[in-house]
Amino acid sequence: MKKRCLLTILLGGCVVMNSLAQITLSGRVINAETGKPVSGASVRLEQTTMGCATNSKGEFLLKDVKEGKYVLRASCLNYTAVTQKVAGSKTNMLIKLPSSYINLDQVVITGTGTHHKLKETPVPIEVISATDIKKAGVTDFQSAMTMLQPSLSFSSNAMGSYLMMNGLSNKYVLILINGKKLTGDTSNNIDLSRIDMNNIKRIEVLKGAGSALYGSDAIAGVINIITDNPKNLLTVTSDTRFEEYGQFTQGVSADVTTKKFGSYTSYRHQQAHGWQQNSLDEDGEPTAKSNTSAFNANIVNQKFTFDPTTKLSLYTEAGYYNRLTDRPVAGYDYNLAYDSYNLGVGAKYLLGNSSYLNFDVANDNYETDYKYLVESGNYEPGDKNMIKRQHYYNVNLKGVFKHSDYFKSVLGLEYVNEALNRPDASVDKNVYTGAFYAQEEINLLKDLQAIVGIRYIHHETAGNNFAPKASLMYKLSHFNFRASYSGGFRAPGLDELYYYMLKSTTLTAGSSDLKAEKSNYGSLNAEYVSNCFTASVTAYINSIDDMINGESLLLSAMSDEERQAIINEATAAFGKQATDKMKTYKQYRNLDRALVKGVDANLSAYLGYGFTLGGGYSFAYARGKDQEGNWANIERSIRHTASVIGNWVHTWNNYQLNLNLNGRMQSKRFQQSSGVDESAPGFGLWNLNTRHTFDCGKSFIVEPGFGVNNIFDYKDDRPYGVNYATLTPGRTVYVSLLLKFKQ
Repeated sequence: MKKRCLLTILLGGCVVMNSLAQITLSGRVINAETGKPVSGASVRLEQTTMGCATNSKGEFLLKDVKEGKYVLRASCLNYTAVTQKVAGSKTNMLIKLPSSYINLDQVVITGTGTHHKLKETPVPIEVISATDIKKAGVTDFQSAMTMLQPSLSFSSNAMGSYLMMNGLSNKYVLILINGKKLTGDTSNNIDLSRIDMNNIKRIEVLKGAGSALYGSDAIAGVINIITDNPKNLLTVTSDTRFEEYGQFTQGVSADVTTKKFGSYTSYRHQQAHGWQQNSLDEDGEPTAKSNTSAFNANIVNQKFTFDPTTKLSLYTEAGYYNRLTDRPVAGYDYNLAYDSYNLGVGAKYLLGNSSYLNFDVANDNYETDYKYLVESGNYEPGDKNMIKRQHYYNVNLKGVFKHSDYFKSVLGLEYVNEALNRPDASVDKNVYTGAFYAQEEINLLKDLQAIVGIRYIHHETAGNNFAPKASLMYKLSHFNFRASYSGGFRAPGLDELYYYMLKSTTLTAGSSDLKAEKSNYGSLNAEYVSNCFTASVTAYINSIDDMINGESLLLSAMSDEERQAIINEATAAFGKQATDKMKTYKQYRNLDRALVKGVDANLSAYLGYGFTLGGGYSFAYARGKDQEGNWANIERSIRHTASVIGNWVHTWNNYQLNLNLNGRMQSKRFQQSSGVDESAPGFGLWNLNTRHTFDCGKSFIVEPGFGVNNIFDYKDDRPYGVNYATLTPGRTVYVSLLLKFKQ
């Protein structure tokens, strides 16, 4: 009996001690100026995984928190974040968020690999928020970057959109989603349709070489797409848009978040009718071909998170994408089909004092197929023929260690394996890359910060390489001054290493002896920051050496011995009938170098009464030097681009009106073929967008939209086959409807 009583007392004591070890934090978040509740604000305890979002009344509740001392942080878009020290349970807390008309308090990570407020990051970063995208009325990644980021440009053809950034082509631009590389391309065009715009929190743009942190391909810059993980118990969203020429987009998402578990599900469907810029070709003959094909595409993404403790968070995610063109039989033998899937798992462990460990494993897969419309060779209508299959595997272990207020270290190990299977190019290969990277952030003085870092890379064929970086930032009142140097690195692509392909009269061959391309990037930045106005100017220079390009030689110009050796090898691979027509031999070599000099300028101003004005200008003098020592404009580069964004927002009780006018202007896009100038002309596009937000009760929002794209009806309607300036069909009208429920 005594033993039972003692056991009961001990168990009761444990229960009491456990309850005493738990605290509860609750209260409201309000607008500091108006006193109105701030809905959807993020309230979290720093250095833990615990957090929540405020409801429609601005209320928050954090319960079952382990007793201790914490820093509670409340933040929301268009407000300045507020922190408050807490120890023990607190109820009826009142947190006042000051309005911020220019959002510079949002946290960014791409420039340094660590978390910094935008206005305090030592490496200049440009950010496009979800609000910016929504106000501009765009639903796809290409349109968002075209209208909101002047340093990026696109030229499109039947094989996809060709991205340029500060004068350099898309193979030098690294695109990330939550820090993980987006792979899979067609003719070196990354398939941008894979990016689901419905769940984007922000897009961070790092210009210049970022290889010290991100490895290969980050020579022109890094675009990191950060997705959102809502903090509400339940969030369901439907976003629908109709536009002329059969353009239709439907997005649906359902997110569930509890104390320890989160599920984030999204689906997006997009389709459009094709259109022609001109029904005649350059010879004046009718053509059924078009650079803008009809298509339909689907994206499904699923992510699960689990926070077993306040220090450890786990996630697993997967995604599937498909797209199929719908081209006229009169002009084409086949449609293009694209399929991809990706998988990922990871963990983050908080060590305290802003230190943590990250471990991520990612796999991305992409396949391109021909789906035949007519009988062709051994294929019947409806048959599929796999043209290209790519696999990408990445394992990354990163640690961030804050030693004191003066020093923070980043250390990491990365392993990458890339595989390519392309039967028509006789390729079924894979290569690996191993890397170690280190970075040190140093607060030299109160207003002086420095960053130094280096990455060691071992590539299976290109050997050992180093990519260094160094940045310095000095704050003086409202001014920030930055100076940066970084080294870029690009490993040879599997196509450049191993292609062996005969098309028409040209034999293309890779070379396993290729060296990695390297760059040296330097920039100077000056920025003025205040609550109502910000302006920045960046001058930069980017020098790239050992650029890989194809050297084409006529067989007739070779010696008899060289020519016969090439013909014999090609005959063994493709047969004598195919090689009889062969005239040109093209081999990838480290031939060229490039030099890009430029200036980027950006400004944003709050004018009062709900009016904001912003914009940017980019100048890029991009020149390339070939093996003969001749300098010329880099193909597809643009000298001058600019964007202008004007916005007005006003609220009447439960209704809010947002008017947005955005424009893009650019000079001609350089392009030559066989010495003939085929440059695309300059142009300007202006869009007008309206959104009408109705707050229908505590948890439901209805947001219809209406807009006009290409107000002045610009269309490049020159004959088919030219280098088009833009593929817009002219002025179009759209309507949209967003429905959002959150609890």
